[in-house]
Amino acid sequence: MEIVMVDDGSVGKCERADFQGEFSVVQAIRTLRLRRNLGHQRAIAIGLVHLYKTTSCDAVLVMDADGEDTPAGVGELIRTYSQMNGAKAIFAERSRRSESLLFRTFYSVYKLLHRGLTGISVRVGNFSILPFAYLSTLVVMSELWNHYAAAVFRSNMPYAMTPIARGHRIAGTSRMNFVALVSHGLSAISVFGDIVGVRLLIASLAGSLLAGLGIVLVAVIRFYTDRAIPGWATYATGTLAIMMIQLITIATSFTFFMLSNRTNLGFVPLRDYSWFVEESTDIYLHE
Repeated sequence: MEIVMVDDGSVGKCERADFQGEFSVVQAIRTLRLRRNLGHQRAIAIGLVHLYKTTSCDAVLVMDADGEDTPAGVGELIRTYSQMNGAKAIFAERSRRSESLLFRTFYSVYKLLHRGLTGISVRVGNFSILPFAYLSTLVVMSELWNHYAAAVFRSNMPYAMTPIARGHRIAGTSRMNFVALVSHGLSAISVFGDIVGVRLLIASLAGSLLAGLGIVLVAVIRFYTDRAIPGWATYATGTLAIMMIQLITIATSFTFFMLSNRTNLGFVPLRDYSWFVEESTDIYLHE
């Protein structure tokens, strides 16, 4: 085993003296220091590209270093990966969460929104193991820059899940507040931007059609029945017309936005990652 720790722009540095014990399995430990804090998703993206360009191995295991991804969970991921003969990426499906009630409430709302916009349920985080061969696809996906797990799902490469409980943080508190949660959620949804765009386009067109039918219904009631209240038809028609125009405008905007994105290459991790890497340092080598 070789360990690469991505130092996401922290103010301190790892010391060699902290990693000079005797390891029976670990062959090397190195740090990949970034020039600035990019957030955990982009730090993972840079780490994966660095591995792809500098080493060759059987599999890559991605985990947080704060204690919430546990050593026992690592063993479970490796066992499941081996049982499937290394043919699929394996993600930890969280069977228990340790965050506050408020966080879990917002997270539940986000999962419903994600499911409605993309058609995919949110059930995993970053904790996973994947075949090294997967990296050749992921490192050229601009989606990897926004969200690691969503990029794997979007790549259509085979994957599976195994239930693993989340551990407790070794020290400190999570920085995943409301703002960070919203930003993280939007990053995941953005990976499926074309799917979201098509769904919103269909919803906008359906809404404008219903508004048009509403105008027809108001006209029928006004001219062919005696149930219309004086002045009601004018206000109802005006309101429905404004709604229809707005929905048609939204649908048109989504159409042009989707077409323009088809021609944009965007950020390619394999090509652009080096701008953010300050240094790679070996802090332990097995003798």
